[in-house]
Amino acid sequence: MGKFLQDFKEFAMKGNVIDMAVGVIVGGAFGKIVSSLVNDIIMPVISIVTGGEGYKNLKYVITEAKPATADGVAAVEEVAINYGLFIQNIVDFLIIAFSIFIALRVIMKFKKKEEEAPAPVPEPSAEEKTLIEIRDLLKEQAKK
Repeated sequence: MGKFLQDFKEFAMKGNVIDMAVGVIVGGAFGKIVSSLVNDIIMPVISIVTGGEGYKNLKYVITEAKPATADGVAAVEEVAINYGLFIQNIVDFLIIAFSIFIALRVIMKFKKKEEEAPAPVPEPSAEEKTLIEIRDLLKEQAKK
């Protein structure tokens, strides 16, 4: 049992797992912000187009709701296709996907710049400078 716990501890403390956990937490919070943006700001403005009904109320009713009657007939719930909620979820998805796309583009630009940057050439040591001078002198003597 000790080896199992040790292996789990090593797995959990790896940087990738911790980074992923942070990403999930931040992503969940970001999803809430986007949902609020869509629900509380964008959709009310768009609902003006639908006559103030709001997208949440847009639906295609297949079967109307019927209340229970006094003679024992049970109530029937409404059966409807709530396409307004579907449209709202599509807007949520598009905003989140666009935000992730922009974030990944920025990250990839930084990575590309890091890869393109040439490594600095170190200054030669005094010993290397002396050897270079000797090499150059030998080349000159060989030409004569």
